Amino acid sequence: MAAHRKPRQRSLGGHTVRTAATIALAGAAGTTVFDGTGHAEPSPTPAQVKAKVDKLYQEAEAATEKYNGAQEKATAAEERLKALRDEAARKEARLNSAREALGSMAAAQYRSGGLDPAMQLALSDDPDQYLDGAAFAERAGDRQSAAVARVRRQLREIEQLRGAARVELTSLQTRQTELKRHKKTITGKLDAARRLLSRLTAQERARLEQGADGATGATRASRASTGARDTLQAPGSATTTNSRAAAALSYAYSKLGSPYVWGATGPNAFDCSGLVLAAYRSAGVSLPRTTYAQIDAGRRVSRSELRPGDLVFFYSGITHVGIYIGDGRMIHAPNPSAPVRVAPLDEMPYAGATRVV
Repeated sequence: MAAHRKPRQRSLGGHTVRTAATIALAGAAGTTVFDGTGHAEPSPTPAQVKAKVDKLYQEAEAATEKYNGAQEKATAAEERLKALRDEAARKEARLNSAREALGSMAAAQYRSGGLDPAMQLALSDDPDQYLDGAAFAERAGDRQSAAVARVRRQLREIEQLRGAARVELTSLQTRQTELKRHKKTITGKLDAARRLLSRLTAQERARLEQGADGATGATRASRASTGARDTLQAPGSATTTNSRAAAALSYAYSKLGSPYVWGATGPNAFDCSGLVLAAYRSAGVSLPRTTYAQIDAGRRVSRSELRPGDLVFFYSGITHVGIYIGDGRMIHAPNPSAPVRVAPLDEMPYAGATRVV
């Protein structure tokens, strides 16, 4: 009889109900997310965008200084390689002349050779003349030996030059690889910054790009037309007694409003160390290309000792530099979003200062 019983239906309760409810809720949540009405990641505020962009710019500038250093070394290696090749070419020209002289000597010996010297003396119509000629031939042989030794020495020198050239070529290729790597890093950081800035409205971008001193780009650019005498006596700026520092400051003031371009040293665009390099070059002072070399180009001074014309450095890696103008301010090339401008020292983490004149 049991075999003919109708199976008993189980009610949806207990664990089964809870499971079904969980699945239903999960499905609803999934539908909500896919419909775009769930808890989406909130858009960053302008302040958050600025913080991220500033960090990207700082990282790009660090890579720029590495690029500048590699470029400087690549240029030096290229110059050394050219000098080695020029010297090798000159020595090869002298070697070819020496070889031609040896060839002429060998041909003359071949034409006049073949008889024993004693036999030549016996058959000579004029023994005295023969003996004089034999003495000359001996001296010529000595000269030939010296010429051979000279050729061998020149060959060794040329081979050494070629070896040094191979070393320089390898160095140059290494620097060129570094340049490509740093360039890729720089462009990647700057592209990321541009993408972040593109999310902001025009008004928000304008506020972020406004200078720390409150001046707009047009105002800063207009300052460039001010004469050197007036700019060196800008309101609140201290007086510098060093003529070369004054000349460097005058140049920097004349470049207010110029765009920031990484790797540039003027005359119409600059990166931070490029502006410093160009300003002091205009004053007859030669400085290294990079920030981390420029900080060692003069005498370190404390912040309390700062004078107009001193170089001021920022960040722990010494990746940014400006020229102090007095009253706690500097002229610097900030980043691609802002031109050369006046800014307070406290705009970035201060790292130290150097007096180069």
